[in-house]
Amino acid sequence: MFFEGLAERLQNTFKKLRGKGKLTESDINEALREVRLALLEADVNLAVVKQFTQRIKERCLGVEVLESLTPAQQIIKIVNDELTSLMGGNVSKISFNTAGPSIFLLVGLQGSGKTTTAGKLALLFRKQGRRPLLVGADVYRPAAIKQLEVLAKQINIPFFSLGEQAGPVRIAEESLGYAKAQGCDLIIIDTAGRLHIDEELMEELKRLKNVLKPQEILLVVDAMTGQDAVNVAKSFHEELELSGIILTKLDGDTRGGAALSVKAVTGCPIKFIGTGEKLDALEPFHPDRMASRILGMGDVLSLIEKAQAAFDQEKARELERKLRKQEFTLEDFVEQIKQVRSMGPLEQVLSMIPGLGGAKQLKKLQEEFDEKEFVYLEAIINSMTPEERRNPSIINGSRRRRIARGSGTSVQDVNRMLKQFEQTRKIMKQFSELSSGKSTRKLKSFKFPF
Repeated sequence: MFFEGLAERLQNTFKKLRGKGKLTESDINEALREVRLALLEADVNLAVVKQFTQRIKERCLGVEVLESLTPAQQIIKIVNDELTSLMGGNVSKISFNTAGPSIFLLVGLQGSGKTTTAGKLALLFRKQGRRPLLVGADVYRPAAIKQLEVLAKQINIPFFSLGEQAGPVRIAEESLGYAKAQGCDLIIIDTAGRLHIDEELMEELKRLKNVLKPQEILLVVDAMTGQDAVNVAKSFHEELELSGIILTKLDGDTRGGAALSVKAVTGCPIKFIGTGEKLDALEPFHPDRMASRILGMGDVLSLIEKAQAAFDQEKARELERKLRKQEFTLEDFVEQIKQVRSMGPLEQVLSMIPGLGGAKQLKKLQEEFDEKEFVYLEAIINSMTPEERRNPSIINGSRRRRIARGSGTSVQDVNRMLKQFEQTRKIMKQFSELSSGKSTRKLKSFKFPF
């Protein structure tokens, strides 16, 4: 989970406040001390922590908290507002060229994930209707150009480079003509990095900037390096006037210091975050949504967007028809499992649901549920014949033993999967009846059947 340690500390602090009713100045000071420690442990910049907690204290000691009937809720709202502001306030827009192809220049140190991020960006913008071109201009790192070419083929995106013998400026310049010839309206250029910031690196990037005049200069930094990421961002911004930052590996950074510090220290907004290794695991950064998730308040808008991207509308309508006619089969069941998995790691999905986003609740769910269960369920269903998948009632003892052998599981696993399928079918049928107005029966709480 993003910011796991910070989220747990903050949520525990606010839980203590909720049980106190009216709050005194001493209560607020003690809570702010916990907030300060939580932020420092999350590797947030010291100066940022001081400014952040001072702003919260000034607001908390005002009338809106001390005179409120629900002071704890008011404090949580203040912290949510300040966290949102700290990370940039509103989502930062992307600049596009109105005449000719837009140019995005990706910069950063070696190992930050520039090349993979270039592929992720191209895939993201193609889904939005753009026609991107990937350009390999890293002529120094062995196989960097080949890596980008392989990524481009993998996602079926046009690719351009002149090889390692050509200079990066020449490659970038000639990519403009190639983009126009191919009908591309977005050029994403992967540049060389270094193990550290040096004058030679910056001079080369400045030449690229002066020649190309890109609409976006995006710094790719590894979130897991904490304050080092912030220092790198500050140095690059001073030299190149960055338009935005892409934080990679945020899913592996349980502290979150870079995400919370970088905007305040550099003044440069975070525009995208990497949330996993897959090529579709890149998303725009929404400060308000991230603040809500840190405080355990969920992120419904991101959840809806993920669901809309993962679920096919035609398949959804067909599923609704099958549910109404009680034709929901194991083939439909495995299709739903695949679509849920395509939304990303289950922990991330659950953290977006209000009420389930708390650190303790997520840990409990993780203990009760192993995401590998999805793999076993698919293996069991794939070991069945088409007739068995369409009509599970024919699966007798001998068939169950055959299915267990074919899927590398046990008969008990097969029995449990069939029981889960029946539970899911009943639950989905009840939802379908409620939505159609055929039933007014209330749904009782139930455990997620997986």
